[in-house]
Amino acid sequence: MTDRIREFLHDEAAGGLAILVATIVALVWANVGLDYDGFWHTELGPFDLHHWVNDALMALFFLVVGLEIKREVVDGRLQNARTAALPALAAVGGVVAPILIFVVIVAGGDGAEGWAIACATDIAFAVGLIALLGDRVSDGTRVFLLAVAIVDDIIAIAIIAIFYAEAVSLLWLLAAAALVVAIKFFPRLWVPLGIMLWIAVHESGVHATIAGVAVGLLLPVAMGEGVEHRLHPWSAFVVVPLFALANAGIALGGGVLGDALASRLTWAIVAGLVLGKLLGVSGATLGALRAGGTLPEGMPRGQLLGVAAAAGIGFTVSLFIADLAFDDPTLVEQAKVGIFAGSLLSGLLGWAVLSRSRRV
Repeated sequence: MTDRIREFLHDEAAGGLAILVATIVALVWANVGLDYDGFWHTELGPFDLHHWVNDALMALFFLVVGLEIKREVVDGRLQNARTAALPALAAVGGVVAPILIFVVIVAGGDGAEGWAIACATDIAFAVGLIALLGDRVSDGTRVFLLAVAIVDDIIAIAIIAIFYAEAVSLLWLLAAAALVVAIKFFPRLWVPLGIMLWIAVHESGVHATIAGVAVGLLLPVAMGEGVEHRLHPWSAFVVVPLFALANAGIALGGGVLGDALASRLTWAIVAGLVLGKLLGVSGATLGALRAGGTLPEGMPRGQLLGVAAAAGIGFTVSLFIADLAFDDPTLVEQAKVGIFAGSLLSGLLGWAVLSRSRRV
């Protein structure tokens, strides 16, 4: 494992702890009588605080994701088609299976728009889980999980851009396209041009965070490595924990928890994250292995189920998609309960399997 990968995994693992702390604070804040929702809907300039976090700050998170994707495709684990095929197939299986399970359970009822919520894997929490297991998890297993999560991010970004866009303005899209070309030819001006691109994408109706991904993919790899090195700690320790603080709070009293447990939406998300990811990632990987694929060096096959279970920790991007999918606060609350429960169960299952497996 290279030093660059070790640094990325270390930041993500430590960032997972920061997200956990922020989530606990948000839940306590929302349940002790303080005005959690009122605070995050405080107007600050053209947007409220919630909007600033979810649309503006999260663009920085997606910028780092775009930089990591670009580096892996050009000069990393995804540059060789044969090497990338196995985690790519595993990630696709881990997206398709949760969707199918969700659709079957919801059956076109309330919350059907949230079909993509259970598709996501939270890199920080998943990597943090295997970091806690230390030497019980091989380097090959860590690399495989990271590659699966990166491809999963690519798919999630495409889903957000295609299926969760609002009414699209062609004029603003053309302006965004012109700015994309400008960044391609003048990458050193990426900061002012990136801000302008964010504005254009926001006004176009496509979710503004896609601008961050676009900038990350456009920057040259050599330049992008330096940018990622500077921004990744800010993303891991500030942006994503703030996102958790602004989105994870849910008042569980007043029948909210009971309503969620009686909701098909909640159980569809739980089943998608726990069963869908487990069956999808492991099933697609085993199928690829039978077709001649090989696991990363040092990864025992017995750790595959643990990785598949850990992929069901869908916290950050799942919450993000839930916020895009629903306008009804009741559906958002039910989705959050499902995300919390599904991610927790997936984490416990992944821990149980990986802690009992043998490292080769």
